[in-house]
Order: sequence, then structure tokens, then C-alpha cells
Amino acid sequence: MLQGLNHITIAVSDLERSLAFYTELLGMKAHVRWDAGAYLSLGDVWFCLSCDKPAPSLDYSHIALDIAEQDFSVFAEKLRQAAVPEWQQNSSEGQSVYFLDPDGHKLEAHCGNLQTRLDALKNKPYSGLIWL
Repeated sequence: MLQGLNHITIAVSDLERSLAFYTELLGMKAHVRWDAGAYLSLGDVWFCLSCDKPAPSLDYSHIALDIAEQDFSVFAEKLRQAAVPEWQQNSSEGQSVYFLDPDGHKLEAHCGNLQTRLDALKNKPYSGLIWL
């Protein structure tokens, strides 16, 4: 049976640029690198950069990263100072900044968790919401 997320792999066009973005700007921990990729981690999540031809999604698909409320403002300002493009403005509960990596992959830094989202839905349910 499935137990949880194992790892996330994204295609990157320039390993050096992506390594710098994910480690220096986002603070992921680098473990190893090789000619065609690198393994990083963020908390308990294993994150792989794999050299390929990136084709980021045109839909809403994205990777959301957890951030503490007390760190949010400094982090969002750090992204803006580095001229990291934002792809959407936040309209959900909790603070979020939606931004793009160097290859256009959609990322989000979000304050909150599933429970805070479910609690917010009690006050402002989505259209057609059904509790399961």
C-alpha cells in the first residue's frame, strides 16, 4: 500500500542555474550532483533535478512548499528582490506566494496545512463542495 510521497523530480535545462535557485534562494539542502542531475531535500521530501527539456504545465498544476508564518514576509521579499516571476496572486486561506523557477515550473510557498484549508471551507465553501 502507498504510504506517502517518496520524491519529486523536475526537468531542468541548466543544472547550475537550478541548483543555485533551489539551494541558495529556496534553501533546499544539496546532497549529490552528477552530469545529468542532482538530489536535494527539503524537510523529509527528496527533490530531484533532472537535466531534460522542461515543459512546464500550462494548467494550475504546481508544487506547494510549506513555510512558517513568521518567515513568510522575508521569504516573499527575497523572491521579489531576486526578480523571481510570480504567476498568480493568492486568493485562498493562509499566506501564499506563487512563483516560477528558472525553467517556468510553478511553485508556491504557503502558510497553512490541510486542516487550515478545511476549516476555511466551512466558512467559505467552494462551489459544489461535498464533504466526504
